[in-house]
Amino acid sequence: MNRRHPAESEEGSRLDGQKGKRHRCRLLLAVLMLLALGAAACGTSGGDPSDAKPKPRIRVSVYDRVNVPSSEGSIVNNKITRWIKEAGPVDVEFVPVLRTQAEQKLNGLFAAGEAPDLIMEYAPQIKNTLIDKGLLRPIDDMIEQYSTTYKEILQRYPILRKAGTGEDGRLYQFGRINETVPMRAVFIRTDWLERLQLDIPHTTEELFQVAKAFTEQDPDGNGKRDTYGIALAGVSSAVINEMFGLIHPDYVVRGGELVHGWDNIEAVTAFRKRIYDEGLADREFWNDKNGYRARQDFLRGRIGIFMDQFNVPAAFYNDFYLRLKRNVPDARLTVIPYPVTPVGQFNPIFVNPVQMTGVVNANTRNPEAVMQYVDFAVSELFMKTMYFGFEGIHHKVTPDGCPRLTGMDKWRKEFNFGAGDFGMLTSPTLAGPCYYGTEKLDEKEPLQREVQQMFELNSSYVNFALETAGPTHAEQMPRLPQHLQGILNQVTGAVGTDGDIWLKAILTPNYSPGEARQEAEALWEQAGGKQVDEWYRSFYAHDRDQAIMTKDIYQLFREQRAARGK
Repeated sequence: MNRRHPAESEEGSRLDGQKGKRHRCRLLLAVLMLLALGAAACGTSGGDPSDAKPKPRIRVSVYDRVNVPSSEGSIVNNKITRWIKEAGPVDVEFVPVLRTQAEQKLNGLFAAGEAPDLIMEYAPQIKNTLIDKGLLRPIDDMIEQYSTTYKEILQRYPILRKAGTGEDGRLYQFGRINETVPMRAVFIRTDWLERLQLDIPHTTEELFQVAKAFTEQDPDGNGKRDTYGIALAGVSSAVINEMFGLIHPDYVVRGGELVHGWDNIEAVTAFRKRIYDEGLADREFWNDKNGYRARQDFLRGRIGIFMDQFNVPAAFYNDFYLRLKRNVPDARLTVIPYPVTPVGQFNPIFVNPVQMTGVVNANTRNPEAVMQYVDFAVSELFMKTMYFGFEGIHHKVTPDGCPRLTGMDKWRKEFNFGAGDFGMLTSPTLAGPCYYGTEKLDEKEPLQREVQQMFELNSSYVNFALETAGPTHAEQMPRLPQHLQGILNQVTGAVGTDGDIWLKAILTPNYSPGEARQEAEALWEQAGGKQVDEWYRSFYAHDRDQAIMTKDIYQLFREQRAARGK
């Protein structure tokens, strides 16, 4: 330690004193700056929680399909929800809505004043009713004031605004752009066809004959009559309707006009009745409301012709194909085109290319926070996480920049149950080829490759010279005026394709589909149904260019196929 020499001048002592004061001032200033930085750091990275600014809190609905593995918790508390809360800009409380009872649940929540801030829902009739009641708020101002990401998507795809705008000209719904592919498929056991030396059926008559052989000729070779030819419940029922050109609300294009599909309904009922009378399907099909029993029968190798959702190949692989192959290792499947029926041939319906999925509670207290969540939920980060899980755990990014699953089993357990429902605002095709459905599957793995091949085959069957069932996707059908919607709602349960009158014709020996048609048409006219028929006829004749119709869906399908080199 240096000491000042006694002979040093008084002036030197004075200057040194001034320097010391300046040094101490600089030191004090540096300490104060460090303290300030430390306080700021504590406010953002784990210091005193009371100093941190809390995230705004909102409530968001999510479908509960009762399919969460017990090891993963519940639909509102799992790895996905925890990631959303941690990575997102808001603190989200998820509100479960049983998928099969969405309308009842939402109505109850609104009646109790407990509806979520953001409601995630597919069904137009549910959302339109809430709009009519004034229970949902327009979102134009939210997007304009608070949005960045969704605003950009809306500018890029103005068709989203067109699809989400209400009758009053204001925007009410958030939406997404989907991969446009056939939604469902007809699967048939090719090993059974080979065993019985049968060909692929091309007409509904041939389909009936194959179903009859599958029921009566022991296709599995176990020496027992314990198989059904075809399924009639659940998704299979919907696909059979589509084969005959029918989706709700049962209008078909004929001779350039949109007409009520009475001919089609009578024909599909006759087909079902014949299958029922011959015992080619479960005779309790009408009591298998969601098709669960039929699905289990097929997965156990007891049904030869089955129809199911096939728009998400990875979900089909995980939920369906793996289970079938585990139960029946020798089972072999293919998909077939929709057969020719007595009322014509039709393409499958497609995934709704422009799908509106989110609406906002009119009583939300924090529209800015809702918009922040929506911007997060439409981001590529959110989409990549829903589709491929966590990087380094469920996927890796390959040299081409695409995420690739590194373990399907782990992703299936931890994400498959809810990725689609939490990701209802994601638009995968906007992020390029990495996010098309088959990209999640590994072509080097034999079973996954088989699903990829069936998926591509199903798309290759699309014949642009044919109509789909109905003039467009059911969610794109124009909205009826309220009094006409009331008529439709009043009698659909009786006269619709799956209504009670037609079911009676299937189950009752001495009651024909022709007699059912007479009864159904009389009830329809008595309820004022002719007004509904005329409204739809007029819409198709004069205003169909204002809506997204089958030709528009075909065009998007072509464009997306071309982008993939198909």
